[in-house]
Amino acid sequence: MSLHKSLPRTLWTFGQPCPSLTSSSPADGISSRPPLPAMAVLPLLLCLLPLAPASSPPQPASPSPCPRRCRCQTQSLPLSVLCPGAGLLFVPPSLDRRAAELRLADNFIATVRRRDLANMTGLLHLSLSRNTIRHVAAGAFADLRALRALHLDGNRLTSLGEGQLRGLVNLRHLILSNNQLAALAAGALDDCAETLEDLDLSYNNLEQLPWEALGRLGNVNTLGLDHNLLASVPAGAFSRLHKLARLDMTSNRLTTIPPDPLFSRLPLLARPRGSPASALVLAFGGNPLHCNCELVWLRRLAREDDLEACASPPALGGRYFWAVGEEEFVCEPPVVTHRSPPLAVPAGRPAALRCRAVGDPEPRVRWVSPQGRLLGNSSRARAFPNGTLELLVTEPGDGGIFTCIAANAAGEATAAVELTVGPPPPPQLANSTSCDPPRDGEPDALTPPSAASASASAKAAEAGPPTDRGVQVTEHGATAALVQWPDQRPIPGIRMYQIQYNSSADDILVYRMIPAESSSFLLTDLASGRTYDLCVLAVYEDGATGLTATRPVGCNRFSTEPALRPCGAPHAPFLGGTMIIALGGVIVASVLVFIFVLLMRYKVHGGQPPGKTKASAPVSSVCSQTNGALGPTPAPPAPEPTAPRAHTVVQLDCEPWGPSHEPTGP
Repeated sequence: MSLHKSLPRTLWTFGQPCPSLTSSSPADGISSRPPLPAMAVLPLLLCLLPLAPASSPPQPASPSPCPRRCRCQTQSLPLSVLCPGAGLLFVPPSLDRRAAELRLADNFIATVRRRDLANMTGLLHLSLSRNTIRHVAAGAFADLRALRALHLDGNRLTSLGEGQLRGLVNLRHLILSNNQLAALAAGALDDCAETLEDLDLSYNNLEQLPWEALGRLGNVNTLGLDHNLLASVPAGAFSRLHKLARLDMTSNRLTTIPPDPLFSRLPLLARPRGSPASALVLAFGGNPLHCNCELVWLRRLAREDDLEACASPPALGGRYFWAVGEEEFVCEPPVVTHRSPPLAVPAGRPAALRCRAVGDPEPRVRWVSPQGRLLGNSSRARAFPNGTLELLVTEPGDGGIFTCIAANAAGEATAAVELTVGPPPPPQLANSTSCDPPRDGEPDALTPPSAASASASAKAAEAGPPTDRGVQVTEHGATAALVQWPDQRPIPGIRMYQIQYNSSADDILVYRMIPAESSSFLLTDLASGRTYDLCVLAVYEDGATGLTATRPVGCNRFSTEPALRPCGAPHAPFLGGTMIIALGGVIVASVLVFIFVLLMRYKVHGGQPPGKTKASAPVSSVCSQTNGALGPTPAPPAPEPTAPRAHTVVQLDCEPWGPSHEPTGP
């Protein structure tokens, strides 16, 4: 039976070979059968379904359009978007998020927002160099977990917070040079601390660095800190950077470099060319190095000259660091030049103890209490770096000998300061008119030194350095002093004299320039009751070198007198209260006098008002009782006191009765 006749009666079984739609003649191969009916086409369609795949494979996502003025490599991996110098004002929003390299250098981008780089999880290299970026949003790089290199150099960043570099867990190269960075947060590098290999912070405004955070960069190979404002480096700051191969601290404000274990473990070189892998390239030129004993360790290291120079002390200023012999790197032990005289304060008042010392390097001043305890900042005391110890509230047990200890690398020096704490002062009334000592700065007349002031000056001289008799303070008062010194004209080329003085109560050194022809000078604007240290220097031209030099003429220590101030006028509250009381008293007295005068006049006129006399004819008063009528009635005589009666209102109309008012007959 032919196939086209059996299909209408039986269904074709799914999975069997599909029949052909036409029959071919064995002779010519041309179809001679009619088309199959509609019912026969359905099994043929079901037969053809398995020939097509069950589902089409996913087509690759069409790449995002390339931003305008950018060049994009999207035909092969890795994908890259290159937009250098395209004049962009912001990060293009149509970036291909699959890109592995994004270059946006030399544009005008001012800020990096959180959404600008979102979902770019495959990005490996990002360059934002030489833009105008001032702000990077917190978490702006949070999705860039695969990023290896980040270039932010040549922008206008002023600070870097803890959240701005969050998420960069695989970062190896961080370039932040040529910005305006003044602050770097301690946690800014936490996410990349274990992977970072290259950190460039050069050409910024950094005065301080989070040294503890930098010490955790165990894999860092290159650290650029040059051309900043760093004035000091803590000891051991680089001791944990075992893989450090290049450290650049050129052109900062470093006067010394503390010894570090890293520098002693590795050979130091000045240039990286041809350096072995185990060497450390250290650059520290362009710093004002103070070449004293603190830098002997660096001088002893084997390193070629890189034109580093000494800035101080004056004997070594300008000489090449590596040309100075080790024996010339010397220090001077500290010397206490000034300390507070014996001080007496009442209990409950503050007290300030001062101690000044000089040395090379600058000594550090510490204080020890009379009980032998080292004093520092606490709720009752404050220790300042300049050597001042301030007791905020004194107690009777605080009295005694305080010891000032000045120490540096060459030694230490001590000085004693006596503090006496007396009983608290009695309370003072607000309207007190007692005489007080004059305030600081009030002028007074110059007087020869009295016995009391001479005694105070002698005690001050005993407490301080010896007094040079070449400089004399011949007359002094509470706020002025006359200073005299011998003629120094034998010194060739003398130009002028310089007077230097300071008070025991402050650290300010005051200078006065005096003509060369003078041999005395009147100091004014001094404070009363204080001790002053004064020195006179001769400024002359050194004939050998042609430079200006100074030669000390002499020094002296003197004390100004605690002159008394004349009794002042009462305080304003006292005057105000007195005036009010006096004015009230005057008003009350005036009222009383007026009342007294009225009473006296009343008695003199016999109980009658003044200006009226008694009538010559007897006059009697006739009163008629009315029921409320009003009329002119003279004042009746004062009634006798009677017992209280019922309240009755009676109106009496009284008319005078006399001869002219006698009744007439009918």
